[in-house]
Amino acid sequence: MTWAANDSGRKNTVAEKSKSVRRMFGAIAPRYDLLNHLLSLNRDRAWRRRAVDLLLSGSPAFGRYLDACAGTLDLSVEIATRASFSGEVIATDFSFPMLAAGRAKQYGLPILSACGDALQQPLRDESVEGAIVGFGVRNVADIDACFREFHRLLRPGGRLVVLEFTTPQWQPFRALYLFYFRRVLPLIGGAISRHDDAYSYLPESVLGFPAPDRLADRMRAAGFERVTWKLYTGGIVAVHVGVKR
Repeated sequence: MTWAANDSGRKNTVAEKSKSVRRMFGAIAPRYDLLNHLLSLNRDRAWRRRAVDLLLSGSPAFGRYLDACAGTLDLSVEIATRASFSGEVIATDFSFPMLAAGRAKQYGLPILSACGDALQQPLRDESVEGAIVGFGVRNVADIDACFREFHRLLRPGGRLVVLEFTTPQWQPFRALYLFYFRRVLPLIGGAISRHDDAYSYLPESVLGFPAPDRLADRMRAAGFERVTWKLYTGGIVAVHVGVKR
C-alpha cells in the first residue's frame, strides 16, 4: 500500500515536470535558435559536430538513427548532411512548436519528425542503429527511465550519445562561468525570448544535473557498456557515449 502511494506520487511529479517543460519550450521556440547561438558565442555548432562525430564513428552510415529531444532539428540536420550518411533520421520532441520552428530545415533531407516523449518513444524495440540527445536529458522527468528507453530502441552494438551542459571545475574559469550563467545569461535570454522563467530554469537545471561520472554510472545501470565521456570548452559541456550490450 505504501509502495502504491509513493509510485502514484512519483507519476504525478513526472507528469507535472513534463507539462511544465513542454509549455516552457513551446513559448521560447520562435527565438530558440537565435539564443542558442548567441548565448553560447556560437560554440553550440561545434559541440553538435563533435557529438555527431562520436555517434557515427565506427557505426553504419545507413539505417535509422534517432534524434530525441530534437528541438529545432539542428542535430538531425548535422547527421543527415554528412557526406557519408545514407540512412534516415527520426527526430522526436514532445514540444510541437519546437519541431515546427525547425521544419524548414528538413526539406530535401532524410529526416522524419514526430511528436514523442523521450520516456516513451513511438518506435519498436531494437529499431535504430544509433541514438543521440542534445541538451535534452537534463529536461526529462526521469533520467533513468529515459536511458532505459534508449536501450530498448537500440540494436545490439548501437551507440547512445548524450550532449549536455555540465559545470566546469577549473578555477578561475568556473567562477567566471557561474557569474555569466547565473547573472548575465538569464538577463539576455529573458529579454530576447520574453520568457524570464526559461532562462532562469536553464542555470538551475544545469547546476542540479549529475556530474559526468555520475551520469556515466546511470548509463551503465541502464545496460550500456564502454561508457566514456569527453569535456569541451573548458568543461562547459560533456559528450557521453555508451554502447548497448
